[in-house]
Amino acid sequence: MNVSGQWVSERVVAWQASHGRNHLPWQQTRDPYRVWLSEIMLQQTQVSTVLDYYARFLDRFPNVQSLAHAPVDEVMGLWSGLGYYSRARNLHRCAQQVVSDHGGEFPATAQALATLPGIGRSTAGAIAAFCFSQRAAILDANVRRVLTRFLGFERDLASAKNERLLWDLAESLLPTEGLETTMPRYTQGLMDLGASVCASKAPRCELCPLSLQCEAFKSGTPERFPVRTRKLSRRSESWRLAILRDEQGRVWLQRRPSKGIWAGMHCVPVFADEDSLAVFIASLGDASHRVQESLQPFLHVLTHRDLHLHPVLIRGAVGGRPTEEGDWLGPEQWTSVGLPAPIRKLLDEAQAQLW
Repeated sequence: MNVSGQWVSERVVAWQASHGRNHLPWQQTRDPYRVWLSEIMLQQTQVSTVLDYYARFLDRFPNVQSLAHAPVDEVMGLWSGLGYYSRARNLHRCAQQVVSDHGGEFPATAQALATLPGIGRSTAGAIAAFCFSQRAAILDANVRRVLTRFLGFERDLASAKNERLLWDLAESLLPTEGLETTMPRYTQGLMDLGASVCASKAPRCELCPLSLQCEAFKSGTPERFPVRTRKLSRRSESWRLAILRDEQGRVWLQRRPSKGIWAGMHCVPVFADEDSLAVFIASLGDASHRVQESLQPFLHVLTHRDLHLHPVLIRGAVGGRPTEEGDWLGPEQWTSVGLPAPIRKLLDEAQAQLW
């Protein structure tokens, strides 16, 4: 393609100034802490969802030091409902590393930022561009779609070699002049184009500032980009959930394993089938003073997994500690620990209807 990076950057920058998003709270600052927080929250999450969480996080953790020194359970509790909970654990670890290894100051280059927990190459590039005006490329899902269509990039991105080539091409299109203002606006412009114009389905090419030189537009086949042959298959799992409620109205919660679904979050005991649930219930001892009730099963959809959840409420005399690890926690404590959103909703509904 015979088009210069200057042609691309000038059009993206001009379009962003007049048509892009310029009102979001993290756009009004060059504070790396606030930009980093927004970038992590926005990974695979809609802007409308992030806004409230972003405000609550900053209210509780106004700087990287306060986040680093907070208990991880408090961080997970505030994150509850945003999903992809490994982001919250890495957020906490990253804050601790910035404080311990960098004196509380985020590194100023994409290369150094990418060494921190939870910050990949694209996130590092965004922080470096927004906060330090560094010539650093990004390739999140939206930007990858814009650039593969514009370039007519037909190579399969399931290949690491082809992914590296696309990174090289993305870097070749970066602004070269007035970086203090052009790098933040260019980076935001690509994001905005992918979010509002260059949609995965039915892109509005007539509104795109790059359509004149866009290879996918000229060929009339924008929706076939980007090309990626390897697809992650969906799987279904069926879980039994044991909601143990004692005489004080508390529920037994235990931490999930450090890897897998809801890793590190607090949750009611989970069982793979009816038999293992029955064995657990039998281990609780005398059942004469307990009431057991099956609640309405429901489906919780994850990115590549369907969870069919079957909750059972067990009320009354449970006795002692039902499992080796865990705690009895009352409703006033549920919001202070990291509960997966469907579990928190389940407990709230059970409390309101059945307690």
